Amino acid sequence: MTINIFIDGGHGTTGIEIGDRLAGRPELSLITVPEAQRRDAGARRDALNAADIVILCLPDDAAREAVALIDNDHTRVIDASTAHRVADGWTYGFPELEPGHRERLANSRFVANPGCWPTGFLALVRPLVLAGLLPADWPVTVSGASGYSGGGKAMIADYEGASGAPSAFLPYGLTLGHKHVPEMTRYAGLAHPPLFAPAVANAYRGMIVEVPLQLRAMPGAPSVAAIHDALAAAYAGAPIVSVASLDDSAAMGNVPLEHVGATDRLALFVFGNEERGQARLVAALDNLGKGAAGAAVQNLNILAGLPETAGLRL
Repeated sequence: MTINIFIDGGHGTTGIEIGDRLAGRPELSLITVPEAQRRDAGARRDALNAADIVILCLPDDAAREAVALIDNDHTRVIDASTAHRVADGWTYGFPELEPGHRERLANSRFVANPGCWPTGFLALVRPLVLAGLLPADWPVTVSGASGYSGGGKAMIADYEGASGAPSAFLPYGLTLGHKHVPEMTRYAGLAHPPLFAPAVANAYRGMIVEVPLQLRAMPGAPSVAAIHDALAAAYAGAPIVSVASLDDSAAMGNVPLEHVGATDRLALFVFGNEERGQARLVAALDNLGKGAAGAAVQNLNILAGLPETAGLRL
């Protein structure tokens, strides 16, 4: 049976990446709306209701409007915006979040795609909270850098305009009220919001997310090896997420922004110093891959009962 898919907002950066991953898959049929009718509510309503699965690549308000246009009881929705990530009735679209979550996703009608930053953060932190190594009320810090494509068309235009890049490295979110923080807090199982210190790098794509830990100050003073073992156990056999061995991490010494390239992989590393009781947990991903389009396609595959990695770039 062919599954009908509609990408609402398919001409944006994330929508194009999703379309590329779905192209040539005979089990899927893409519904399209002519360019002249993209803003026509009637045409969009018809497309939304004709689809088995809709992927929304829209600003938050437009995503909410699109959901309101669906008037049947069967069209399933994957929303790549921020609009529904902590909303009631929506399942968070990070299959690797915890045991049993992939099954919850498979049975969900409404799925909220994670943000790119939360994907790396949750991959590092959630297993440690579940294992009891990281207390829920611990003052967690997360930092890193992302390619400028994560900022959408406006930021891409700023960096690729005639006047040149605004900055080689640009910290932002300095008011500590970033829109990703609520999903980070909720799905990590934290009692308090993490201190989030993001930055944009002068690179089109790629992402590094880092969580530093003062292990010696934490209850039980967990070892670097215990932290690594908890992450390795959480992702054993995972098709998309990998955890480098401590020896491999030490041999690398660094992780470049483009470590996974333009793929949908998520690579995790633990760098540590047992003597000092310190660790730096690092996630490398593509902000347009596992951080956006790749995640949406992975969720689509799960909803449709198809092989989870079909169409992904691994």
